[in-house]
Amino acid sequence: MPSRLTHLTRRDWMFLAAALPLSGAAKKQNRIACQCYVFEQQYAERKQKTIDHVDDILSDVVSAGYHAVELTSTYFTPESTTESLSLLDKHGLALPIAYIGGPMHDDRWHKTYDTTLAYADRLKPHKGLEAISFNCDPKPRSEAKTDAELTTEAQALDQLGKDLNQRGLRLLVHAHAPEIADRAREWRYFFHHTAPANVGICLDTHWVFRGGENVMDILNEAGKRIGDVHLRNSVNRIWLEELADGDVDYHAVAAALKKLHYKGWLTVELAWDTQTQRSRTLVEDLKRSREYTERVFADL
Repeated sequence: MPSRLTHLTRRDWMFLAAALPLSGAAKKQNRIACQCYVFEQQYAERKQKTIDHVDDILSDVVSAGYHAVELTSTYFTPESTTESLSLLDKHGLALPIAYIGGPMHDDRWHKTYDTTLAYADRLKPHKGLEAISFNCDPKPRSEAKTDAELTTEAQALDQLGKDLNQRGLRLLVHAHAPEIADRAREWRYFFHHTAPANVGICLDTHWVFRGGENVMDILNEAGKRIGDVHLRNSVNRIWLEELADGDVDYHAVAAALKKLHYKGWLTVELAWDTQTQRSRTLVEDLKRSREYTERVFADL
């Protein structure tokens, strides 16, 4: 059967050629997600709860041009899961990664383990879920965990990752400043005492920076285990209202990820310090952040 392409006019070919870059851009856009923590800050300022405004939040995310979100367990209590998933469908948003956390360094890990698996089971029916992003709770006042506590934490993470794998999901461990402190002692312990097949990494670049480590060192150490990269930036350590050039060199991050042939998620996660200067709407800041991500990471 002869191909219809042979009958295309010159004008038809011009339209096809113009569409190709857009097709590629759409593919890249599908790996950029919006983490919605900043909305929790926005509604807290109004003394309101995000769970009462999920429809509006997701509408704003779509207005900013995103096709995927990363949401926390706040949105998915046993009572609210059905409604939140329905609203994701309403707005045509994918949920590739869902976030949760809890203590894993002492006997409470058993409850955290059960809670996390139940969380995954509630969300797994939703199309497109790939991973659970998990953050181990710090100790009070972020004091250092003992060697015995780090051993318990690593073993618990390894078991959790193994059981999530059986559900077709990947465990990506996220870290804040306490896990990065003291030359990333806690982060390096669970990283080097868990199986790569069971435990991947959600690399939150700015928390690495705030924790006192070199972002590029941690990125290169994490290597192929990275499945999600959280993107936020600051100037003079104060968070910016949008993702832009600043203290973290995202051009270097993009180059390093390219060398790793990275195919995971890039997640814009805006947040506000008390000193953050805000001059635009949150929708505009999210849109500008997405566009920055598309430009800087265009070669991935």
